[in-house]
Amino acid sequence: MSQWLTQVIDDAKRVDDFLAPMRQQALSKLQTQGWPHARSEEWRFTPLTSIKERSVDASSIAGNYEVPEIEGLNAIDLVFVDGLLVTNLSDISLPSGLSVYALSDAPSAVQSKITSLFGHVKPARHVFGLVNDALCQQGIYVEVDEDASIDTPLRIVNLATKDCDAHTRVLVNLGKHSQLKVIEHGSGNVASFTTAFAEYVIGEKASLEHYRFALFTGAAKQVGGSHFSLQHSANLNSTLVSYGSELSRLDVDIIHAGEHANAKMNAIYLLAEGEFFDLHSTIEHAMPNGTTEENARGIIGDRARAVFSGRIHIHRDAQKTLAELNNRNLLLSRRAMINTKPELEIYADDVKCAHGATVAEIEEKALYYLLSRGIKRSKALVMLNFGFIQELVNAIDDESIRTWLLPMLSERFASMEVK
Repeated sequence: MSQWLTQVIDDAKRVDDFLAPMRQQALSKLQTQGWPHARSEEWRFTPLTSIKERSVDASSIAGNYEVPEIEGLNAIDLVFVDGLLVTNLSDISLPSGLSVYALSDAPSAVQSKITSLFGHVKPARHVFGLVNDALCQQGIYVEVDEDASIDTPLRIVNLATKDCDAHTRVLVNLGKHSQLKVIEHGSGNVASFTTAFAEYVIGEKASLEHYRFALFTGAAKQVGGSHFSLQHSANLNSTLVSYGSELSRLDVDIIHAGEHANAKMNAIYLLAEGEFFDLHSTIEHAMPNGTTEENARGIIGDRARAVFSGRIHIHRDAQKTLAELNNRNLLLSRRAMINTKPELEIYADDVKCAHGATVAEIEEKALYYLLSRGIKRSKALVMLNFGFIQELVNAIDDESIRTWLLPMLSERFASMEVK
């Protein structure tokens, strides 16, 4: 058991609210599972030493902050700073059909809805997900009424501004035939540790357009996840963009809980020198006639290390499933590293599935061609890198987000140049 986890368990025993039964279950599992060991397949490539010996330090006061702007995006912003919800929900005007509640202040009539969702989509195998279950007291519950189409995006901003532990939770419940766009936007570069988990239930014939920007860098350590349960004919279109830091890990679970559900997930990760990023995705096809398309592309800078573990699990009854998983990686130097493991596990006999992974280096001929035409090396590398991820950027439906990303990614590519 680590010093940090022992202190977490002691602190969690003192949390007493309407989520106490779920917190107790999480604590029991934490005490049974203990700290992930090096032989654990889920964690063997993830460097946890810096957290293992860390002292727990929760913040009661938010640091100074500035909410990152996405020009042209007219969104409802819900802002967490150092794990504290700083947005006053009573000051927000919500469109008809959309309700938002703070977990710490939810009316008793809503508490039963929260307890029916809390921890039911996110798998219990994730040790830091259990820590979040046991400790997080700051979070929001979002509900979309049946048949409601919400045009205004909901942006959930999570900022790390000082050295403390921060645990936040997002629960989203989309009613039948509803539509919503959610942007999870995290950033920070100071020494800190953040766990941020989100659970989504997408109702029958409902649609969710989802984005997660995990833009933590430097000494900011973050572990989190986005977890989705798709009901009958539900649609999910998710885009993930992540940088690397001293420790950055993201888990995604998509559960096809109803027939004819469709899921599309595109992921981009860009690691500068010495950074680390770990993406684990699991797709559970539990019902027939579901479709999944997952594309993950990473560019890994000098001495940086990335991990990709993607698993598609086709259950025995999930006949007529179509599922495809691709992971492509570009190493910018011989000292960059990627551990990639795409995996198919199929128990049904009438399915169409494929998976693959590639690892490549910058093509010297292409680079030489650009340099020979007077293009500076830094600009040539930006052009080649953009070419590698261009397809996924162009697939982003929201024009404001696409326009915001392009110059930001150019700046990122410049910082990734191998000297």
